[in-house]
Amino acid sequence: MKLIRFWEDGIEKPGIFLNDIYYDASSVVEDYDEIFFGSGGLEKLQEYVVADRLPVASVTRLACPVKRPSKIVCIGLNYSDHAKETGAAEPAEPVVFLKSTTAIIGPNDNIVIPKHSVKTDWEVELALVIGKKASYVSEADAMDHVAGYCLHNDISEREFQLERGGTWDKGKGCDSFAPLGPWLVTKDEIADVHNLKLWLTVNGKKMQEGNTANFIFNIPHLLSYVSQFMTLLPGDIISTGTPAGVGLGMHPPVYLKPGDVVELGIDGLGTSRQRVVAWK
Repeated sequence: MKLIRFWEDGIEKPGIFLNDIYYDASSVVEDYDEIFFGSGGLEKLQEYVVADRLPVASVTRLACPVKRPSKIVCIGLNYSDHAKETGAAEPAEPVVFLKSTTAIIGPNDNIVIPKHSVKTDWEVELALVIGKKASYVSEADAMDHVAGYCLHNDISEREFQLERGGTWDKGKGCDSFAPLGPWLVTKDEIADVHNLKLWLTVNGKKMQEGNTANFIFNIPHLLSYVSQFMTLLPGDIISTGTPAGVGLGMHPPVYLKPGDVVELGIDGLGTSRQRVVAWK
């Protein structure tokens, strides 16, 4: 299934995307949140998929496919080519940081360059969505805790992240820095999550092109690893890192500016498009 959340009359509603048609699922589920994923909501939604459905007349704006997760956990330097381009050593263990949930926007909403920013950058990433509570999970059981996957642009302000002291978080959680979607694709629709092409362009120029086959740490390892340090709740997101081609790694570095258009995609997970605007 492909789960969507869309705007209608100023209200965000849950829906599904099936055979290129949007359907309203608000009559059978309240929303795609912790309660939904933690209480067998996907199974209930599957019944709706095979029954009569209510098409949506038109979808003018998509929201993040998950309603306000309790946390977004991100993995840094999970592709060796990206570690190399940034001058970092390939990590012996996953690099973990958190991204604020207030950074979440829809897949085609505007990226807002933060106040005082001079180094706002892009990162196409595969994000996984937790389907059931995970604490001290083994790698062997990890995939049982995955509901599905979605496309994520892990926008980053490099000066805030790397030059202002402390952890990476301050350069990762600015408002609009987490465009997610267009869909949440359930894991049964993805034949091999460790062999998906991902790409990103800026103003039509290809900047990133990679494949999840090049993960340093695969998804079972990441989920198990993170669950040793925190409880993952249904609906939580783990973003799995980005391949080479970020602005920071270019010579000289290139960063986003107002008017730029970023487009990105992953096999099976759709595409998204964000226009860059100035902070007001």
